Amino acid sequence: MALTLRDRLMARTPERALIRGIEAAAVRDWKRATALYAIAAEAGLAEAQFRIGDCYVAGTGQVRNLQEAARWFLRASNAGHVESQCRLASLYLHGIDGERLQASASLFAKPSANQAEVRADFDLALHWARKAADAGSADAQAIAGYILANGPEHLRDTDGALRYYQHSAEQGWPQGHLGLGTMLMRGADTAEKTFAAKAQIELAAKAELPTAHYLLGVIHEQAVGTLPDPAQALVHYRKAAIQGIRNGQAKLGAMLIAGQGCAPDPIEGESWLRRAALAGDPEAAALVGDLYARGGALPPNYAEAAIWFRAAADAGHRSAARALGMLYLTGAGVARDPDEAARWLARAAEQGDTQAQADLGNLLISGEARTVALDGLPIHQWFERAAESGDLIGAFNFGVCLAEGIGMKRDDARAAIWLKRAAEKIVNAQYWYGRMLLDGRGMPADPVAAAHWIGLAADAGMVEAVVTLADMKLYGRGGRRDHEGAASLFLRAAQTGHAGAMFALGALHGGGHDVPTDRVVAFGWFQRAAEANHPIAQMMLGRYLARGLAGPVDVAAARQWFQRAVAQGIADAKADLAELDAAAAFDPSMDSAPHRAAGD
Repeated sequence: MALTLRDRLMARTPERALIRGIEAAAVRDWKRATALYAIAAEAGLAEAQFRIGDCYVAGTGQVRNLQEAARWFLRASNAGHVESQCRLASLYLHGIDGERLQASASLFAKPSANQAEVRADFDLALHWARKAADAGSADAQAIAGYILANGPEHLRDTDGALRYYQHSAEQGWPQGHLGLGTMLMRGADTAEKTFAAKAQIELAAKAELPTAHYLLGVIHEQAVGTLPDPAQALVHYRKAAIQGIRNGQAKLGAMLIAGQGCAPDPIEGESWLRRAALAGDPEAAALVGDLYARGGALPPNYAEAAIWFRAAADAGHRSAARALGMLYLTGAGVARDPDEAARWLARAAEQGDTQAQADLGNLLISGEARTVALDGLPIHQWFERAAESGDLIGAFNFGVCLAEGIGMKRDDARAAIWLKRAAEKIVNAQYWYGRMLLDGRGMPADPVAAAHWIGLAADAGMVEAVVTLADMKLYGRGGRRDHEGAASLFLRAAQTGHAGAMFALGALHGGGHDVPTDRVVAFGWFQRAAEANHPIAQMMLGRYLARGLAGPVDVAAARQWFQRAVAQGIADAKADLAELDAAAAFDPSMDSAPHRAAGD
């Protein structure tokens, strides 16, 4: 580094080089300052070594390099320089490779910046903090107190921490006040001790320590030693948030959205929650996701919600994992993917989220998710624990696990016991238990009892139960044959869009049952069921069109419906199609125009 002639003359003695460096630093001429400090530091002046170390920490005059800063602080510390000892303790506390630093012989090695921040070395940090603390450094006393209060177990010393914090606070050091207040608050079992702790934290807040403001926010919000004061809590959370305290940002955002201590402000609230989430706060990310998923003051945006739920879930937030699973299940904001839904629900379930366990169970029961994606998860154990605790949803899910062999050997007899217990209040359990009675699974078949339980589920609006009960009435299982009653139930289910019920109505009105034959009505129901992709209804519609059973013959339309039924594996439709093609080959005019219905 080029120096002025006066610099060179002054630098002939280390002491003058140091003075000249201090003068250059005063006018922010950092390159000259560091060059002069280096001359004095190499000559062994501890103050110069301290100052050049500070320059490396701040990145003034050269590239920021904490490892190099620590080398200079170590040289000065060994010479008894108290401020260097304090700085060195702080660097060890925040992550410097102490072993490499101690072993290195070169003060001028240039490790890369990414080597600087390695790991905290609490033992070396405490060693140097104690040296500086015992020499009277209030900053070092606060550092020593922190390590003894919060460091590794082998260094913990509550009484020692309290003493160091008290010495630091007595000198008016803000971090000393903060540490002392925090420790006193932990052990405050009387109002007097609580007030004393709060007073220390308030002194730290007056020095604008952001953590102190955050703690005062908690104190005022949760009424610790004072009356609840949301407005005052908001003031302190805002000060902490502005200075980058992540928890303060999350608290401020939540209070602004809820209107605690202020008028609701969802836009600013979302902004603060987003900052906290981007800083790695999983609870804040979950709140942002929930804000966009629920809508309200801000318009719903499920794609945005999915991004934030994923960020929170990846950080271990179980409710966010469940919420993300439900987005994948419904296809809101993401492509619908039952397997992906199952994976996120499983993550929440593994963390003890009982709602996620129930949702996952229902997803597996529906058959939408492949169980291979969940191999190794103790799903049945979650449900068994819930069932044994009296949870009827858990009893139902455990019963299904037993009945279907999910995660365990199939056991119909035990399944029936748990399903019957759940059937007291759970509609799905009423249906499942009724089906097991109907099929004689795990107990003797009892169609009458089955009709009772399935009827309860049908009365509660379960469409599958309505269709099953209609089918039982059609064939007289569990009671007398009742085709009119069956038709009424099928109609109820068909009105919800159930294709099987539509087909059944077509068959009932098509003839051969105890309801008046009406092929026009039958044709209408077969058409609706076929359009809903019911394969046998497609075949029946083709027959009606090919034979003119409810109107003009339409060979072209009949062929299309037969082809669709064949594509779904209906063998009889293949024969119908072959017969139609043979007739068309004999009389090509059949394909060109509709014919009158047979018998007209």
